Amino acid sequence: MNLLLIFLSAILVVWIVLSIDVWRGLGKLTSIEEFQLTADRPLLSIIVPARDEEETISDSILSQLDQDYHRIEWILVNDRSTDSTQWKMEAMAKKDKRICVLHIDSLEEGWLGKNQALYKGYKRSKGSLILFTDADVLYKDPSTLSRAVGFLQSQKLDHLTLAPGIKSQTFWLKSFVAFFLFGFSFYKRPWKANDPSSKTGMGVGAFNLVTRSAYEEIGTHEKIKNMPDDDLQLGITMKKRGKSQAFLTALKSLEVEWYHSLKEAFKGLEKNTFAGLHYSILVVLFAMIGVFSSTVLPFLTVFSKDPSIVTVSLLIIFFIGITYVKVIKKMTNESPFLFLSLPVTALLFTYSIARATVLTFKRGGVEWRGTIYPLKVLKQKRK
Repeated sequence: MNLLLIFLSAILVVWIVLSIDVWRGLGKLTSIEEFQLTADRPLLSIIVPARDEEETISDSILSQLDQDYHRIEWILVNDRSTDSTQWKMEAMAKKDKRICVLHIDSLEEGWLGKNQALYKGYKRSKGSLILFTDADVLYKDPSTLSRAVGFLQSQKLDHLTLAPGIKSQTFWLKSFVAFFLFGFSFYKRPWKANDPSSKTGMGVGAFNLVTRSAYEEIGTHEKIKNMPDDDLQLGITMKKRGKSQAFLTALKSLEVEWYHSLKEAFKGLEKNTFAGLHYSILVVLFAMIGVFSSTVLPFLTVFSKDPSIVTVSLLIIFFIGITYVKVIKKMTNESPFLFLSLPVTALLFTYSIARATVLTFKRGGVEWRGTIYPLKVLKQKRK
Protein backbone atom coordinates (compact mmCIF):
# COMPACT_ATOMS: atom_id res chain seq x y z
CA MET A 1 0.00 0.00 0.00
CA ASN A 2 1.17 3.53 -0.78
CA LEU A 3 3.11 4.87 2.24
CA LEU A 4 1.93 8.42 1.54
CA LEU A 5 -1.67 7.23 1.58
CA ILE A 6 -1.10 5.47 4.90
CA PHE A 7 0.47 8.61 6.34
CA LEU A 8 -2.36 10.82 5.11
CA SER A 9 -4.93 8.37 6.45
CA ALA A 10 -3.33 8.62 9.89
CA ILE A 11 -3.48 12.43 9.65
CA LEU A 12 -7.16 12.17 8.71
CA VAL A 13 -7.89 10.12 11.82
CA VAL A 14 -6.09 12.71 13.95
CA TRP A 15 -8.13 15.53 12.43
CA ILE A 16 -11.40 13.69 12.94
CA VAL A 17 -10.56 13.27 16.64
CA LEU A 18 -9.38 16.90 16.96
CA SER A 19 -12.49 18.20 15.20
CA ILE A 20 -14.82 16.35 17.55
CA ASP A 21 -12.85 17.52 20.59
CA VAL A 22 -12.75 21.18 19.50
CA TRP A 23 -16.42 21.30 18.51
CA ARG A 24 -17.49 19.75 21.79
CA GLY A 25 -15.18 21.91 23.87
CA LEU A 26 -15.85 25.26 22.21
CA GLY A 27 -19.55 24.45 22.04
CA LYS A 28 -19.65 24.65 25.83
CA LEU A 29 -17.60 27.85 26.01
CA THR A 30 -19.54 30.95 27.00
CA SER A 31 -18.95 34.69 26.88
CA ILE A 32 -18.88 37.11 29.78
CA GLU A 33 -21.32 39.24 27.80
CA GLU A 34 -23.99 36.59 28.36
CA PHE A 35 -24.07 37.27 32.09
CA GLN A 36 -25.70 40.18 33.88
CA LEU A 37 -24.80 39.64 37.52
CA THR A 38 -24.61 41.88 40.54
CA ALA A 39 -21.61 41.69 42.82
CA ASP A 40 -21.03 42.37 46.50
CA ARG A 41 -18.37 44.79 45.28
CA PRO A 42 -15.40 44.12 47.52
CA LEU A 43 -12.29 46.22 46.99
CA LEU A 44 -10.71 45.28 43.67
CA SER A 45 -7.01 45.89 43.14
CA ILE A 46 -6.09 46.29 39.47
CA ILE A 47 -2.39 45.77 38.84
CA VAL A 48 -1.02 47.02 35.52
CA PRO A 49 2.66 46.41 34.72
CA ALA A 50 4.16 48.53 31.96
CA ARG A 51 7.56 48.79 30.33
CA ASP A 52 7.79 51.33 27.51
CA GLU A 53 4.03 51.43 26.93
CA GLU A 54 3.68 55.16 26.24
CA GLU A 55 1.47 54.52 23.19
CA THR A 56 -1.18 52.51 25.03
CA ILE A 57 -1.08 53.08 28.79
CA SER A 58 -3.25 56.21 28.91
CA ASP A 59 -6.06 54.85 26.75
CA SER A 60 -6.07 51.59 28.65
CA ILE A 61 -6.35 53.18 32.10
CA LEU A 62 -8.91 55.73 30.94
CA SER A 63 -11.10 52.91 29.64
CA GLN A 64 -10.85 51.25 33.05
CA LEU A 65 -11.80 54.45 34.84
CA ASP A 66 -15.08 54.39 32.92
CA GLN A 67 -16.13 51.10 34.52
CA ASP A 68 -19.31 51.11 36.61
CA TYR A 69 -17.56 49.11 39.33
CA HIS A 70 -16.22 51.84 41.60
CA ARG A 71 -14.54 50.10 44.56
CA ILE A 72 -11.22 49.92 42.77
CA GLU A 73 -7.63 50.82 43.44
CA TRP A 74 -5.10 50.87 40.62
CA ILE A 75 -1.46 49.92 41.09
CA LEU A 76 0.38 51.07 37.98
CA VAL A 77 3.85 49.54 37.96
CA ASN A 78 6.48 51.26 35.87
CA ASP A 79 8.95 48.49 35.07
CA ARG A 80 12.20 50.31 34.19
CA SER A 81 10.63 52.25 31.29
CA THR A 82 12.90 54.38 29.12
CA ASP A 83 10.11 56.31 27.39
CA SER A 84 7.36 58.57 28.78
CA THR A 85 5.37 55.75 30.39
CA GLN A 86 6.19 56.82 33.93
CA TRP A 87 5.18 60.43 33.32
CA LYS A 88 1.87 59.39 31.81
CA MET A 89 1.24 57.21 34.85
CA GLU A 90 2.01 60.07 37.21
CA ALA A 91 -0.27 62.40 35.27
CA MET A 92 -3.19 59.99 35.65
CA ALA A 93 -2.47 59.53 39.35
CA LYS A 94 -2.82 63.27 39.84
CA LYS A 95 -6.28 63.17 38.26
CA ASP A 96 -7.63 60.20 40.24
CA LYS A 97 -6.69 59.50 43.84
CA ARG A 98 -7.46 55.79 43.42
CA ILE A 99 -4.35 55.43 41.25
CA CYS A 100 -1.01 54.60 42.82
CA VAL A 101 2.19 54.53 40.77
CA LEU A 102 5.03 52.22 41.69
CA HIS A 103 8.43 52.64 40.03
CA ILE A 104 10.87 49.75 39.63
CA ASP A 105 14.44 50.73 38.84
CA SER A 106 16.21 47.36 38.92
CA LEU A 107 15.53 43.70 38.27
CA GLU A 108 16.07 41.34 41.17
CA GLU A 109 17.96 38.11 40.59
CA GLY A 110 15.83 35.21 39.43
CA TRP A 111 12.91 37.32 38.22
CA LEU A 112 11.55 38.24 34.81
CA GLY A 113 10.63 41.90 34.59
CA LYS A 114 6.87 41.59 34.17
CA ASN A 115 6.59 38.90 36.83
CA GLN A 116 8.48 41.05 39.30
CA ALA A 117 6.28 44.03 38.46
CA LEU A 118 3.11 42.01 39.07
CA TYR A 119 4.47 40.74 42.37
CA LYS A 120 5.53 44.21 43.54
CA GLY A 121 2.10 45.50 42.60
CA TYR A 122 0.44 42.76 44.63
CA LYS A 123 2.60 43.65 47.66
CA ARG A 124 1.31 47.24 47.47
CA SER A 125 -2.35 46.25 46.94
CA LYS A 126 -5.10 45.91 49.55
CA GLY A 127 -8.08 44.38 47.73
CA SER A 128 -9.56 40.97 48.47
CA LEU A 129 -9.79 40.57 44.70
CA ILE A 130 -6.84 41.19 42.37
CA LEU A 131 -6.96 41.74 38.63
CA PHE A 132 -3.75 41.36 36.65
CA THR A 133 -4.17 43.07 33.30
CA ASP A 134 -1.89 44.38 30.56
CA ALA A 135 -1.18 48.01 29.71
CA ASP A 136 -2.53 47.71 26.16
CA VAL A 137 -6.00 46.33 26.97
CA LEU A 138 -9.03 48.48 26.21
CA TYR A 139 -12.18 47.95 28.28
CA LYS A 140 -14.93 48.53 25.73
CA ASP A 141 -17.96 47.75 27.93
CA PRO A 142 -18.34 49.76 31.18
CA SER A 143 -19.94 46.76 32.90
CA THR A 144 -17.06 44.35 32.23
CA LEU A 145 -15.66 44.39 35.75
CA SER A 146 -19.09 44.16 37.36
CA ARG A 147 -19.95 41.16 35.21
CA ALA A 148 -16.60 39.49 35.91
CA VAL A 149 -16.73 39.97 39.67
CA GLY A 150 -20.38 38.93 39.72
CA PHE A 151 -19.60 35.77 37.77
CA LEU A 152 -16.62 34.93 39.97
CA GLN A 153 -18.73 35.34 43.11
CA SER A 154 -21.81 33.51 41.82
CA GLN A 155 -19.72 30.53 40.71
CA LYS A 156 -17.55 30.67 43.85
CA LEU A 157 -14.39 30.81 41.77
CA ASP A 158 -10.82 31.43 42.80
CA HIS A 159 -9.75 32.50 39.32
CA LEU A 160 -11.50 33.90 36.26
CA THR A 161 -9.64 34.58 33.02
CA LEU A 162 -11.11 36.25 29.93
CA ALA A 163 -9.95 36.05 26.31
CA PRO A 164 -10.13 39.48 24.63
CA GLY A 165 -10.93 40.40 21.07
CA ILE A 166 -7.65 40.77 19.21
CA LYS A 167 -7.36 43.69 16.83
CA SER A 168 -5.11 43.29 13.79
CA GLN A 169 -4.60 45.84 11.02
CA THR A 170 -3.32 43.87 8.03
CA PHE A 171 -4.59 40.78 6.24
CA TRP A 172 -1.52 38.66 6.87
CA LEU A 173 -1.37 39.65 10.52
CA LYS A 174 -5.05 38.74 10.91
CA SER A 175 -4.35 35.40 9.26
CA PHE A 176 -1.29 34.75 11.42
CA VAL A 177 -3.08 35.56 14.68
CA ALA A 178 -6.06 33.46 13.60
CA PHE A 179 -3.78 30.49 12.92
CA PHE A 180 -2.07 30.96 16.27
CA LEU A 181 -5.43 30.80 18.07
CA PHE A 182 -6.42 27.84 15.90
CA GLY A 183 -3.36 25.85 16.95
CA PHE A 184 -3.54 27.08 20.54
CA SER A 185 -7.13 25.87 20.87
CA PHE A 186 -6.55 22.22 20.06
CA TYR A 187 -3.09 22.15 21.67
CA LYS A 188 -4.02 23.74 25.02
CA ARG A 189 -7.78 22.94 25.04
CA PRO A 190 -8.65 26.09 27.07
CA TRP A 191 -12.24 24.96 27.68
CA LYS A 192 -10.90 22.28 30.04
CA ALA A 193 -10.25 25.06 32.58
CA ASN A 194 -14.02 25.03 33.18
CA ASP A 195 -14.01 21.34 34.06
CA PRO A 196 -13.52 20.86 37.83
CA SER A 197 -12.29 17.30 37.26
CA SER A 198 -9.57 18.41 34.84
CA LYS A 199 -6.07 19.52 35.83
CA THR A 200 -5.76 21.67 32.71
CA GLY A 201 -5.44 25.32 33.67
CA MET A 202 -5.68 28.49 31.63
CA GLY A 203 -4.61 32.09 32.05
CA VAL A 204 -4.73 35.09 29.70
CA GLY A 205 -2.55 38.14 30.34
CA ALA A 206 -5.29 40.56 29.34
CA PHE A 207 -7.50 39.51 32.24
CA ASN A 208 -6.54 37.31 35.18
CA LEU A 209 -8.92 37.92 38.11
CA VAL A 210 -8.05 36.07 41.32
CA THR A 211 -9.06 36.04 44.94
CA ARG A 212 -6.29 37.29 47.15
CA SER A 213 -6.50 34.25 49.41
CA ALA A 214 -6.11 31.75 46.53
CA TYR A 215 -3.29 33.75 44.95
CA GLU A 216 -1.38 33.76 48.22
CA GLU A 217 -2.05 30.06 48.83
CA ILE A 218 -0.44 29.07 45.51
CA GLY A 219 2.66 31.09 46.35
CA THR A 220 1.97 34.27 44.30
CA HIS A 221 4.19 35.14 41.34
CA GLU A 222 7.19 33.96 43.31
CA LYS A 223 6.29 30.44 42.15
CA ILE A 224 6.46 31.43 38.49
CA LYS A 225 8.90 34.32 38.71
CA ASN A 226 11.14 33.18 35.86
CA MET A 227 8.54 31.88 33.41
CA PRO A 228 8.00 33.95 30.24
CA ASP A 229 4.45 32.63 29.83
CA ASP A 230 3.49 33.93 33.27
CA ASP A 231 -0.18 34.49 32.44
CA LEU A 232 -0.72 30.90 31.34
CA GLN A 233 1.42 29.53 34.15
CA LEU A 234 -0.64 31.42 36.73
CA GLY A 235 -3.74 29.60 35.52
CA ILE A 236 -1.95 26.25 35.37
CA THR A 237 -0.62 26.68 38.90
CA MET A 238 -4.07 27.64 40.18
CA LYS A 239 -5.61 24.50 38.71
CA LYS A 240 -2.81 22.21 39.87
CA ARG A 241 -3.30 23.47 43.41
CA GLY A 242 -6.98 22.57 43.26
CA LYS A 243 -8.38 26.08 42.89
CA SER A 244 -11.67 26.65 41.06
CA GLN A 245 -11.27 28.33 37.71
CA ALA A 246 -13.20 29.49 34.66
CA PHE A 247 -12.24 30.60 31.16
CA LEU A 248 -14.68 32.78 29.21
CA THR A 249 -14.42 34.93 26.10
CA ALA A 250 -14.83 38.70 26.14
CA LEU A 251 -14.57 39.54 22.45
CA LYS A 252 -16.85 42.59 22.71
CA SER A 253 -15.83 43.74 26.18
CA LEU A 254 -12.04 43.67 25.90
CA GLU A 255 -9.81 44.59 23.00
CA VAL A 256 -6.08 44.36 22.54
CA GLU A 257 -3.81 44.89 19.58
CA TRP A 258 -1.12 42.28 20.03
CA TYR A 259 1.09 43.50 17.22
CA HIS A 260 1.14 46.24 14.59
CA SER A 261 2.73 44.06 11.91
CA LEU A 262 3.73 40.51 11.04
CA LYS A 263 7.34 41.42 11.80
CA GLU A 264 6.30 42.47 15.32
CA ALA A 265 4.43 39.18 15.72
CA PHE A 266 7.60 37.22 14.96
CA LYS A 267 9.46 39.37 17.47
CA GLY A 268 6.76 38.95 20.11
CA LEU A 269 6.72 35.17 19.83
CA GLU A 270 10.42 35.02 20.66
CA LYS A 271 9.52 35.21 24.34
CA ASN A 272 6.90 32.47 24.63
CA THR A 273 7.34 30.03 21.73
CA PHE A 274 10.35 28.06 22.96
CA ALA A 275 9.03 28.24 26.53
CA GLY A 276 5.70 26.81 25.37
CA LEU A 277 7.60 23.90 23.81
CA HIS A 278 9.38 23.21 27.11
CA TYR A 279 12.78 24.37 25.81
CA SER A 280 13.14 21.02 24.06
CA ILE A 281 14.66 20.64 20.59
CA LEU A 282 12.82 17.35 20.14
CA VAL A 283 9.49 19.01 20.93
CA VAL A 284 10.35 21.88 18.57
CA LEU A 285 11.11 19.45 15.72
CA PHE A 286 7.95 17.50 16.46
CA ALA A 287 5.92 20.72 16.42
CA MET A 288 7.40 21.94 13.13
CA ILE A 289 7.00 18.58 11.39
CA GLY A 290 3.54 18.21 12.87
CA VAL A 291 2.36 21.63 11.67
CA PHE A 292 3.69 21.04 8.16
CA SER A 293 2.34 17.49 7.86
CA SER A 294 -1.10 18.23 9.28
CA THR A 295 -1.88 21.65 7.81
CA VAL A 296 0.30 22.13 4.73
CA LEU A 297 0.91 18.71 3.19
CA PRO A 298 -2.80 17.95 2.45
CA PHE A 299 -3.02 21.14 0.38
CA LEU A 300 -0.14 19.81 -1.75
CA THR A 301 -1.18 16.17 -2.03
CA VAL A 302 -4.67 17.17 -3.14
CA PHE A 303 -3.08 17.70 -6.58
CA SER A 304 -1.86 14.08 -6.72
CA LYS A 305 -2.71 11.87 -9.68
CA ASP A 306 -3.74 9.11 -7.28
CA PRO A 307 -7.54 9.34 -6.68
CA SER A 308 -7.23 7.75 -3.24
CA ILE A 309 -4.68 10.33 -2.11
CA VAL A 310 -6.82 13.15 -3.49
CA THR A 311 -9.89 11.84 -1.65
CA VAL A 312 -8.10 11.52 1.68
CA SER A 313 -6.48 14.95 1.22
CA LEU A 314 -9.88 16.54 0.56
CA LEU A 315 -11.30 14.91 3.67
CA ILE A 316 -8.40 16.24 5.75
CA ILE A 317 -8.94 19.74 4.35
CA PHE A 318 -12.65 19.46 5.17
CA PHE A 319 -11.99 18.59 8.82
CA ILE A 320 -9.30 21.26 9.09
CA GLY A 321 -11.81 23.71 7.67
CA ILE A 322 -14.68 22.97 10.05
CA THR A 323 -12.30 23.04 13.02
CA TYR A 324 -10.77 26.33 11.89
CA VAL A 325 -14.17 27.95 11.35
CA LYS A 326 -15.36 26.87 14.80
CA VAL A 327 -12.29 28.36 16.47
CA ILE A 328 -12.42 31.61 14.51
CA LYS A 329 -16.12 32.18 15.19
CA LYS A 330 -15.78 31.38 18.90
CA MET A 331 -12.40 32.90 19.74
CA THR A 332 -12.09 35.90 17.41
CA ASN A 333 -14.02 38.65 15.67
CA GLU A 334 -12.41 37.80 12.34
CA SER A 335 -13.87 36.28 9.18
CA PRO A 336 -13.76 32.47 8.74
CA PHE A 337 -12.68 33.16 5.14
CA LEU A 338 -9.16 33.62 6.52
CA PHE A 339 -9.08 29.84 6.16
CA LEU A 340 -8.13 30.40 2.52
CA SER A 341 -4.70 31.61 3.66
CA LEU A 342 -4.14 28.73 6.10
CA PRO A 343 -1.36 26.84 4.25
CA VAL A 344 0.72 30.02 3.97
CA THR A 345 0.14 31.09 7.57
CA ALA A 346 1.01 27.55 8.70
CA LEU A 347 4.38 27.92 6.98
CA LEU A 348 4.84 31.35 8.56
CA PHE A 349 4.07 29.88 11.96
CA THR A 350 6.57 27.08 11.39
CA TYR A 351 9.15 29.71 10.50
CA SER A 352 8.34 31.63 13.72
CA ILE A 353 8.98 28.49 15.79
CA ALA A 354 12.34 27.91 14.11
CA ARG A 355 13.26 31.58 14.38
CA ALA A 356 12.47 31.81 18.10
CA THR A 357 14.42 28.63 18.84
CA VAL A 358 17.52 29.65 16.87
CA LEU A 359 17.58 33.13 18.38
CA THR A 360 17.21 31.76 21.89
CA PHE A 361 20.28 29.57 21.45
CA LYS A 362 22.19 32.29 19.60
CA ARG A 363 21.60 34.80 22.40
CA GLY A 364 22.00 32.26 25.15
CA GLY A 365 18.51 32.99 26.39
CA VAL A 366 15.33 34.93 25.80
CA GLU A 367 15.54 38.65 25.04
CA TRP A 368 12.50 40.66 26.05
CA ARG A 369 12.08 44.40 26.42
CA GLY A 370 15.82 45.01 26.49
CA THR A 371 16.70 42.29 29.02
CA ILE A 372 18.25 38.89 28.27
CA TYR A 373 17.15 36.05 30.52
CA PRO A 374 19.68 33.15 30.36
CA LEU A 375 18.32 29.88 28.97
CA LYS A 376 20.03 27.84 31.66
CA VAL A 377 18.16 29.69 34.39
CA LEU A 378 14.85 29.56 32.54
CA LYS A 379 15.08 25.80 32.09
CA GLN A 380 15.98 25.28 35.74
CA LYS A 381 13.00 27.27 36.94
CA ARG A 382 10.58 25.15 34.93
CA LYS A 383 11.61 21.87 36.57
